[in-house]
Order: sequence, then C-alpha cells, then structure tokens
Amino acid sequence: MTNPILLAPILDQMAADIQALDLERPLMIGIHTGGAWVAEELHRRLELPSPLGTLDISFYRDDFSRVGLNPSVRSSTLPESVDDRAVILVDDVLYTGRTLRAALNEIFSWGRPAVVRLAVALDRPGRELPIQADVVGQRVELTPERQAKIARGEDGALRFDILTRERRGGSA
Repeated sequence: MTNPILLAPILDQMAADIQALDLERPLMIGIHTGGAWVAEELHRRLELPSPLGTLDISFYRDDFSRVGLNPSVRSSTLPESVDDRAVILVDDVLYTGRTLRAALNEIFSWGRPAVVRLAVALDRPGRELPIQADVVGQRVELTPERQAKIARGEDGALRFDILTRERRGGSA
C-alpha cells in the first residue's frame, strides 16, 4: 500500500468546481457506498437545499449474472423527483465507466432529469465506455492490478488507500 490520498482538499476543490457549474435546482445523488460518502461531504460543503439522494446500482450492473447479487444490496433513495432537475451524480472512482452506466439507467428509471453532471473524487485510466466526468477531484495513474479503495478513518475523514488486487482466473 502506498501513502493514502486524503480527500479533504480534493473535496474542497470539487465543491468549488460544482458551484462554478451554476446549476438550477440541483439534486445531488451519490452511488453506494464510496460515492455516497463523497456526496455526503460535498452536499454539506455546498449547503444544497434539496436532500441528498443515494443509488444502489446492483440490479443495473452489466456483470450481475457473472458476479451475482452483492450481499450488501441497499435500496436507492431519491427524496425528490429527478424530473427536469439538474442531477449531480457523485462517485468515488471513475475507472471503466460501467458503474456510471448502471447509475444512469437507474436514474432514468425514476424519471427524466434536465441534465446530469458527473462528479468523481478520483479519475483513473481504463475506460471501457465513453463516459467522462464534469468535475474531477484528482486524476491518478494506476496499473490494472492496482485499485483505489475509499475508507473512512476513526476521525471520520475520508481517504483513498492504493492497494494491489489479487489476480484471479478470468476477467474482473
């Protein structure tokens, strides 16, 4: 493991970048679990009037049949309608783009937003789908066997630990 990446300064910059988007009637939605943690922090910094929403995209994943049901499936909570709203979709790491594709499918099952803007704490190379973030906290170069895993310290502060994945047979 390398030195952790602390999120406080990254979140401050992301909040400023989101404010600069000047969105009308913004509704922030975080993707479970790491994206929801990042969204909580951004929502607090931005003092958004609408309650924070969260998504569990487990049933919308395109690898559902391969990996099976995640044992910690949570329900999605959207406290306000997404119809004609400026949705700020938040995730912790943008890598292949597949999680975000699943999140967009789920959001559109709830309604039709006016616009969706994507904010991610970390952006790393390796896209499999043509998805890009509007707000990026930090870009990181990681080889495929490395991953950034979000964690919450005992003091409540968020950080990313850079870990080496165990390689298994087949593709991940």
